[in-house]
Amino acid sequence: MDFTEVPVDQGRKSKKKNKKAPMKDLKMEEESSGVEKLEPGTTFPPTFSVSEIKNKQRRHQMFMKLKQEKRKQKMQLKKKRRKEREALGDKAPPKEVPKTIENQRVFDETTVDPEDEEIAFDEGTDEFSAYFNGLTNPKVLITTSDRPRGRVVKFCEQLATVIPNAHVYYRRGLALKRIIPQCIARDFTYLIVINQDRQTPNGLVLCHLPDGPTAHFKVSSVRLQKELKRRGKAPTEHSPEVILNNFSTRLGHTIGRLFAALFPQNPQFVGRQVATFHNQRDFIFFRFHRYIFKNEKKVGIQELGPRFTLKLRSLQKGTFDSKYGEFEWVLKRHEMDACRRKFQL
Repeated sequence: MDFTEVPVDQGRKSKKKNKKAPMKDLKMEEESSGVEKLEPGTTFPPTFSVSEIKNKQRRHQMFMKLKQEKRKQKMQLKKKRRKEREALGDKAPPKEVPKTIENQRVFDETTVDPEDEEIAFDEGTDEFSAYFNGLTNPKVLITTSDRPRGRVVKFCEQLATVIPNAHVYYRRGLALKRIIPQCIARDFTYLIVINQDRQTPNGLVLCHLPDGPTAHFKVSSVRLQKELKRRGKAPTEHSPEVILNNFSTRLGHTIGRLFAALFPQNPQFVGRQVATFHNQRDFIFFRFHRYIFKNEKKVGIQELGPRFTLKLRSLQKGTFDSKYGEFEWVLKRHEMDACRRKFQL
């Protein structure tokens, strides 16, 4: 048999060539895939899709470059419009209003018109007419669910400092059907029940006496006075001013009047205190402030607390009755929250 000698150097070279070969193949694949490094200032083709890139790292890099490119184009367009506006001066067109969920809201047929005769008649004959005609003064009873603990007790006490003529009583296992006749006999106009879950307020029942209605709210984002940063001093006993924002539908109009009847009609401006119920996307944000006059032109505000957020769950005719009560409105989450641009309040 014939044997041929193979030089050691050639074998080593061939191994090195084999190792370098995959690198060439990778470069060929990158060129064939059409993904190339973009130089600054280059634009992407209109049919370009980042999702077509299979390599995760390269896809992320291309996505960030695409995002930077869009940001640059947006800034250039903004500068161009600003220069045109400065050049035109007073003849410049009005600024475009940004699109939000609020101004793109779906029109509701039950939107209240203040000049409507039907609305005026309802206001004169509803359950709150005696209060708005000045025949009754608000007197509020605040109670809790059984065995209140922790933040629930403090929340009730601080709520009593916000609402004038409010009294806190512990429930002691009594049913609401037994509490309501006692409240009516003692001339209370409101019953507020704070429910709890894991020692935190999670629900609020607001019952107007003696004829209703009764509203049930979910409570969230509760912040007590000590939990607020840069808070002012404790609230005084002066009657606050009341601000109601964005209660535009018939249901929202009823809820707004329900909140308004909690406070006396004649606020004491000496106290400089304001209670605000702000409705935004069917979430009612409550804030309690004191305003301070710094000089003739500037005014500052201090938040006094507490603060919380309400979400209406149901509105019931008459006083609280869980079995035989007639409900005017009940939240059906999967049906009513299907469209993000349609609101109930």
